[in-house]
Amino acid sequence: MRDDKMNEYGETLRINTIGRFLKSRFGHKVIKLSLDGGFTCPNRDGTCGTGGCLFCSSQGGGDFASSIPDQIHLLSRKWPDAEYIAYFQNHTNTYGPVEKLKKLYDQALFSPHVRGLAVATRPDCLPEDVLRLLSSYNEETFLWVELGLQTMHQTTAELINRGYGLSVYEEAMQNLRERGIPAVVHLILGLPGESRQDMIESARYVAASGAWGIKLHMLNVVKNSRMAQEMPNYVPFQSMDEYIDLVCDILEVLPPDMIVHRMTGDAPRPMLIAPAWSYRKRTILNGIQAELRRRDTWQGSSLEQSPDRH
Repeated sequence: MRDDKMNEYGETLRINTIGRFLKSRFGHKVIKLSLDGGFTCPNRDGTCGTGGCLFCSSQGGGDFASSIPDQIHLLSRKWPDAEYIAYFQNHTNTYGPVEKLKKLYDQALFSPHVRGLAVATRPDCLPEDVLRLLSSYNEETFLWVELGLQTMHQTTAELINRGYGLSVYEEAMQNLRERGIPAVVHLILGLPGESRQDMIESARYVAASGAWGIKLHMLNVVKNSRMAQEMPNYVPFQSMDEYIDLVCDILEVLPPDMIVHRMTGDAPRPMLIAPAWSYRKRTILNGIQAELRRRDTWQGSSLEQSPDRH
């Protein structure tokens, strides 16, 4: 059923965003602090590959990450009364001894005004001892775990050098579900060789896998990535309108209760190669809202209209 809640401007809320969820849960503004825990990745150190994924920069997907004091100092200027989620973002943040993980996670949670923990990792980096550690945090604080799936399609997974198959992802999701740990799954839109329908199929697959949340990333071709070297002329989307239209199609097939954590992806402008306009994050997000209003649709609207729904 359509959610007719309104925002402060009297506009219908058409997307179940993480900002909306966190404000409802905590009663005020809660912001993620993007942290660099000093990890690497099994797809870089030779455990399952070298060089990282095709799209990944030398920063491991955390080009805006820094320390907790630096982040709070920066963000408190705009939101002086906000609280925070400590988000371990760069590379693979469960890839290490549990003693190291516990020390880093505890230090983050000990920081003033930090109310929870988010851990970005890979499905193939959740051994039993790490799952037990995450379960202990899940019992004590607000936690979610992020998994970088990127695509459900094996041909694309091999092209981007992902390093694991769908069965590994499915096992990781099952292990997290059994422990009641919320999972947020990353998809990248615009990967080479993928059609519009391929990307929508990946979104449907993530929803069916039991994910609590989803992140939709626009592929950015960035400097210091293998893609920049091997596909220097590749442009994921020819226009902003093309990307906005695709995201709206995907939102319409996501369950209304799924938490949408991200709808685009940006990179530092000095690093960005393509699309040249992807840094215009606010314009893209406003465009998504405007297109949903134009269509008079919302997250999950296609599911509600499907004759197969009961």
